[in-house]
Amino acid sequence: MFVAGLVLAAGSSRRLGRPKQLLPYRGATLLDAALAAARRCAFDQLLVTVGGNAADVREQADLSGCTVVDSVHHTEGCSSSIVSALDQVDPRADALVLLLGDQPGVDPRTVDRVAAVDAPIAVCRYDDGVGHPFRFARGVFPELAVLHGDKAVWKVIESGRVPVTELPVDGPVPPDVDTWEDYEQLVGDAHG
Repeated sequence: MFVAGLVLAAGSSRRLGRPKQLLPYRGATLLDAALAAARRCAFDQLLVTVGGNAADVREQADLSGCTVVDSVHHTEGCSSSIVSALDQVDPRADALVLLLGDQPGVDPRTVDRVAAVDAPIAVCRYDDGVGHPFRFARGVFPELAVLHGDKAVWKVIESGRVPVTELPVDGPVPPDVDTWEDYEQLVGDAHG
């Protein structure tokens, strides 16, 4: 099975007030940490979207080994990044796995487990709820191609139109960064 990974990192960080992709984290940046985890996964292709702060991200983050996709409509929500990236997904890809560029704590073993699920959609069911990574089989790409707005991928998952398989994962959903409090908690956890 050929699996592509997509790290969503095109956000403008409006709630945070500065590029969260470039926040310091474990001696690098938040995006570097997320991409390092993604590189440890068994992906046949790795894509990353950039949009908000794209020039700084390209200059300061380690994007090596990634197909970099410009999300020109990134202000319209993360769905625009998915739509932009679909054109760059290798035609041999059987599935696409979504990861968040501000969620460095996702375990590559969990990613590989969800990537191997042979289902139209596979999601992780953590102890406290559903969370990334999400896996979409090629047959679901047409649904992804027409997404609009933020959280639109959740609407596909919750719509009931496409069967969803939940992969049990021990522990809580890995935190992502939307606010300063989220970032401070993540950094505190990394040092604790």
